[in-house]
Amino acid sequence: MTTQKEVMNNMIEEKTKIMVVDDDQEIREVISILLSNEEFNVIEAESEEDALKLLTANMDLIILDVMMPGLSGYQTSRIIRERSNVPILFLTARTQNSDLLLGYSSGGDDYLAKPFSYPELVARVKGLLRRYTVYQGKQIPKRKSEYIEWNGLRVDCCRNMVWKCGKELELTSTEYRILRLLLAHPGQIFSIQNIYESVWEEPFFSTDSNTVMVFIRKLRDKIEDNPQHPINLVTVWGKGYRIE
Repeated sequence: MTTQKEVMNNMIEEKTKIMVVDDDQEIREVISILLSNEEFNVIEAESEEDALKLLTANMDLIILDVMMPGLSGYQTSRIIRERSNVPILFLTARTQNSDLLLGYSSGGDDYLAKPFSYPELVARVKGLLRRYTVYQGKQIPKRKSEYIEWNGLRVDCCRNMVWKCGKELELTSTEYRILRLLLAHPGQIFSIQNIYESVWEEPFFSTDSNTVMVFIRKLRDKIEDNPQHPINLVTVWGKGYRIE
């Protein structure tokens, strides 16, 4: 016979599991309380060593501080990426283009600037979880066509895979969604706000411009023969981007 304690343990296990990694106890506690109120199962880690020990296959999201003693958040993210594709949300006070590029290049999926508000924290977390679920194929929307092909690129819309001239490309979930959006509407100009609200599925703020530009740069590095002179994903100055 199942006891009440066993039932409660099962309910906890079924909740979305989020790990908060920050050497600041106050920040960990605040985030833990906020996310627990949203019915998430929150695990705290005060160092990168603790985070790597606590990392399991059923982890759904990691909130990772960039500036920590020992290994930085970027270094920790690279190690996590060797073991898991769990979404990583960076906590950082540094939001210059170079900092964002370093974060995304090390395996991060999104960032939350300090200080942050409760609504922004919840929106970032839920947005990442939603996109990760779709990308993993757990909620595949119906499509008219299985493939999109354009100028040597081939996108499998059911399996979220991309090839360039027959060679598979390793795209992140965000890079894939941007590419799929643009390829589905060749020749159409998408403003930075259009791209952000379509891909991130969140309201656009001026500070989000840098995020989109960083991902466009990363995507060009993978799909263009010469990223410095792109011929597929081009900039329409003053308006946005398009596939041509």
